[in-house]
Amino acid sequence: MKIKFLTLTFLLSITYSFSQVKVNSNNIWTAKEFSKEISLFKSKEFLFKNVLGTTEQIVPFEVIPLAAASSGELTTLLYKCEAKQKEGLILGFYGDYWNEAGVLYQGYSFKNLEKEKAIEFLNKIVTSIEENKKFLNENGDNNNIYFKYDDMDVLIWTNMGSYTIRIFWQGFDSTWEETAFARSKRRFEKKIK
Repeated sequence: MKIKFLTLTFLLSITYSFSQVKVNSNNIWTAKEFSKEISLFKSKEFLFKNVLGTTEQIVPFEVIPLAAASSGELTTLLYKCEAKQKEGLILGFYGDYWNEAGVLYQGYSFKNLEKEKAIEFLNKIVTSIEENKKFLNENGDNNNIYFKYDDMDVLIWTNMGSYTIRIFWQGFDSTWEETAFARSKRRFEKKIK
């Protein structure tokens, strides 16, 4: 009986230790992947506290998930708030961290780009690729381009005709493949009008 009880206690403690739950309020999770739905859920707090501003008045706003990179490292969301006359793009960044015990966690943070800056950022990526298409396609994935936008560093290269975008921001290193980027840009432009 004691062995069964000890075995059950051990199994429950392991399950609890590695379950996919939020462990504290420092943007650290034990989950391995983040979808655009989870990003939508987490971004709402960021949006009303850091972008729109908290208030005692009732303020309606929209948050629309656009696309998530297949790597799970980057998600994009559109927001609109007519009451505050604000709209733009939120980039959700996700990355791995280890605690002192060697347990792997995934942290996250959000970056706001107001409408005009979002349009400028997305267009700069497209323009950079178009203007350097010949160079990028010459040596497979050996040729790269990079630039800084705001406080983000952007690295772009092609592999077998498809481009990949890497964004470095506040310790995050997120990959944004061509399909997710194009989907984000297209949906943003369609809904922001």
